Order: sequence, then C-alpha cells, then structure tokens
Amino acid sequence: GAVGGAGAAMAAGPRWRERLFALYFLSHIPVTLLIDLQALLPAGLHPRGLTELLQWYAATFRDPMMLQPPEWFKAFIYCEAFLQMPFFPFAVYAFLKGGCKWIRTPAIIYSTHVATTLFAILAHILFHDFSESEHLGPQTQRERLILLSIYAPYLLIPLLILFTMLYNPHYNHVEKRKRK
Repeated sequence: GAVGGAGAAMAAGPRWRERLFALYFLSHIPVTLLIDLQALLPAGLHPRGLTELLQWYAATFRDPMMLQPPEWFKAFIYCEAFLQMPFFPFAVYAFLKGGCKWIRTPAIIYSTHVATTLFAILAHILFHDFSESEHLGPQTQRERLILLSIYAPYLLIPLLILFTMLYNPHYNHVEKRKRK
C-alpha cells in the first residue's frame, strides 16, 4: 500500500525531466550533424540550404565562432562529434524509456564535460573583443546577451541532468544488500 505508492511516486518524480532530457538529446542529433559539424568539415560537403542556414544564424545572432571557429572552439566541436554524438542515441533511449539507472554515470560525465565547455564559450561571448573578427560578432551588451541566450540552454539542461543524477533519489539511491 503506502510503501509501494511512495516508491511509485518517487519513480514518477523525474519523469518530466526524463522527457525533457530525451527531447534535448534527440534534438541535439540533427543540430550536431547538420549545423555544428559544418565548422569542421570542408566547405561544400553540406547541402547549400544548410550552409545558408548557418550563415543566416551567424549573421542574425552575431555568432562568428560558428563561421570562423577559434582553435579552442573547434576542439569542443571535435568533442561534440566524437564523444557526445555517440552518446546521444543511448541517452535518448534511456530517458524515453525512463528509470534506466545505467545512464547515471555516462550522464554525469556528459553533463560535467558540456557544462565545462559552456563556461568557456559563455565567457568568450561576454568578454571577448570581437572588433577584429572577420565575421560580425556581438558589439553591444544586448547583442552579447542575445547570443548568450542561444547557448544558455546547452549549459542549463546539462546542469539539470547533473543535479538530477546526483540528487534525485531514483538515480542516486544505493541498493542496500540484505544480510544473511
């Protein structure tokens, strides 16, 4: 009765977050393959429409890093391509299915890694002098904050994943072994 109900409520607790995480990882697959990897691959490899979409994005939101990535930013995209991308389908599966405790450690590694890269990216957006950039970067504080808001979900959702994995009883509960 009451004990079973409490267990079910606890298991149901992270469900909205698991759905959010599944959507986050699912949406990340086409973004990575179609947009982000353009910064690494030779020009002309992606269809013209996707190249134009990236150019429109970079001009509209004043994000020169996507058109002319600094070496450290390229390193983060390599991490996205070779470390994160292979993880995305597993994360989508685990969070759609729900209650998959095996996702805890990989999700902690992923979210810690991504949050760390995002701190560097956000600091660059806030403090870098873009006046020398070949492509237009943010000039005003407002433009910096708009660009920051584009990148912010890629910090906030991984932080929510991290805190869910660390502090939600469903994911951090250690099974007590019965003594014989």
